[in-house]
Amino acid sequence: MSRIKGTFAALRAEGRAALIPFVEAFDPDRATSLALLTGMAEHGADIIEIGVPFTDPMADGPIIQAAGRRALNAGATLHGVLGIVRDFRKGNDKTPLVLMGYLNPILSYGVAEFTRDAALAGVDGLIVVDLPTEEADLLLPDAATHGLDFIRLIAPTTSDERLPKVLAGSSGFVYYVSITGITGTRTASAEDLARDIPRIRRATDLPIAVGFGVRTPEQAATVAKYADAAIVASALIEKLTLSDVAAVLGDVAALANGIRHAVKVAA
Repeated sequence: MSRIKGTFAALRAEGRAALIPFVEAFDPDRATSLALLTGMAEHGADIIEIGVPFTDPMADGPIIQAAGRRALNAGATLHGVLGIVRDFRKGNDKTPLVLMGYLNPILSYGVAEFTRDAALAGVDGLIVVDLPTEEADLLLPDAATHGLDFIRLIAPTTSDERLPKVLAGSSGFVYYVSITGITGTRTASAEDLARDIPRIRRATDLPIAVGFGVRTPEQAATVAKYADAAIVASALIEKLTLSDVAAVLGDVAALANGIRHAVKVAA
């Protein structure tokens, strides 16, 4: 059983949803992003999503775009991101890690080499934002060979007819992009989730995680009423605009813990 599947099974037995916070690798530098990973795992993260910095992050809002620019200026590379994962795994072999990024760096690395190295480093799953469903065979076979979960994005505009095709070969969980637009700009309502989550459940047995707009413990609690996980990104990255790194780490840990508590209460 993969770490992701095992985590959701354990949470299901506890009767609660998961908290999945986001860290942009190398933002604002390598040491801080590694410290954030470690701190989030210690303060309530069930799964952690690691952003792979890219020069053209078309799905990201201004907060995550700025984080990506800081990370690239700090020297971020795909090889470097895997190095952070390896260092994290020296002290934590339990918390699942999912890389979220874009296709170009993977193609430049080499798909077979990347999936092999990612698995060896301790990565559990991949989200490739700009990989079209029709071209999933570029990555899916190699991901499966190396035991990496292949997590697909579902949008409010994905039709019932297209859902099975998009989800074919998926594993780990489904990432529901709860709004039309870029990250961190607005939040789906309870009415939106009540309408859309059951529709996705009819197409898959995989857990459903909701992202692109979850910012507060209250919003995470609303998500937990309908889905299996809340993904929190922009609200955490905003903390990194503070000048005191120690304070940032404390604030991020407190927010992550607070959101996890809200998810647990609501589930």
